[in-house]
Amino acid sequence: MTENLSAVLYLISSVCFIMALKGLSSPESARQGNMFGIAGMAIAILTTLALPEVMSYGTILAGIVIGGAIGTFIARKIEMTALPQLVAAFHSLVGLAACFVAAAAFFRPEAYGIGTPGNIAVGSLVEMALGLAIGAVTFTGSIIAFGKLQGILSGAPVTFSGQHPLNAALGLLLVAFVVWLCISQDAAAFWAIFLLALALGILIIIPIGGADMPVVISMLNSYSGWAACGIGFTLGNSLLIITGALVGSSGAILSYIMCKGMNRSFFSVILGGFGADGDAAAAMGGPGGDRSVKSGSADDAAFIMENASSVIIVPGYGMAVAQAQHALREMADLLKAKGVTVRYAIHPVAGRMPGHMNVLLAEANVPYDDVLELEEINRDFAQTDVAFVIGANDVTNPAAKTDPASPIYGMPILDVENAKTVLFVKRGMSSGYAGVENELFFRDNTMMLFSDAKKMCEEIVQALD
Repeated sequence: MTENLSAVLYLISSVCFIMALKGLSSPESARQGNMFGIAGMAIAILTTLALPEVMSYGTILAGIVIGGAIGTFIARKIEMTALPQLVAAFHSLVGLAACFVAAAAFFRPEAYGIGTPGNIAVGSLVEMALGLAIGAVTFTGSIIAFGKLQGILSGAPVTFSGQHPLNAALGLLLVAFVVWLCISQDAAAFWAIFLLALALGILIIIPIGGADMPVVISMLNSYSGWAACGIGFTLGNSLLIITGALVGSSGAILSYIMCKGMNRSFFSVILGGFGADGDAAAAMGGPGGDRSVKSGSADDAAFIMENASSVIIVPGYGMAVAQAQHALREMADLLKAKGVTVRYAIHPVAGRMPGHMNVLLAEANVPYDDVLELEEINRDFAQTDVAFVIGANDVTNPAAKTDPASPIYGMPILDVENAKTVLFVKRGMSSGYAGVENELFFRDNTMMLFSDAKKMCEEIVQALD
């Protein structure tokens, strides 16, 4: 394949990726966006395979078969509730791949046309060092994020005295190692960058609490993109540069939007919670003590909602765990048939990653027009008869507005407490993922519906029908 033709095909592939991002910005065009993404990736892979530099098709085919088989197995077995940790795990693989490519380029530079061992162009050394460092940080950081989301590691922040100065010192040392590599081209400098970046990835993520983990996932996505972009420069591959830049910039923009939506400092999150108050982070809510709650049944909930004029449904991670979205939509349809106005309120970080709830509701064929974001619907709770909270916790907790000692203080929440009646579906009185007890449970206008989310929705459907 000629160089000009491959450049044109890479350009077409890049345009497809841009159109994919544009399509994925809206539920109505998401399917079309996916098709653009698939087309762009197919063009990119076939173009790369047709390059004259490619020699070992057997090895490539083996990698495609093995990787494809693993990916197919995971895609068929993974539950929607595990999607956030799956994304974190995949990010770790992208980071590790960047490290492998950097190692290949450093030890076999002649294969990439960037020089010979010990005589590599300085520009190429800087590019591979950046790709190596960002890739290593992404690898270990994503593993820590996966562990926290999967419950293998505690979701609570892990902090210690002098943590931030240590991270800053390691960051400066990492820069010194990059300079060392560029001057000496010593293998010891290469491995020093790798090992230090691995440690830095762990230290940056462990002080970030569970409430901020959705932002971490998005930020790690950005890191993986920039790692790929750096390696793209090393390989002289324009498509990898463009694609990495798209992923890196879009991930960074999404992280900024989420931080703004959670009243978090963007730089605080990406620097490992720099400046966070360790005492506040540890101020997790305890048990409710002697405070009593008002509980009800499915029949009670059905009676209250069918006699209401408006209902706002607030889905959360508990709905995802129970796979209750289809029963929930059936309940909403019955209420609509009885003349009740039903809408859905989505918090920016409901679930454990952006768009998690939107995807589940779309899977259940909930009309897009019924699904509204926080800033679109929050003011309507005060004029709403019933707020039906199903599995959401931290995103409805009034402590975010009233308790300065709470780790979620300052995070914008859905103002469900302003509704005339709050029906709260939950298995028990446990705290949310941030480890904070929800004051909403004890409000006079709240009725707790203790049950599995799917079972409760099915029982309410029976009562309505």
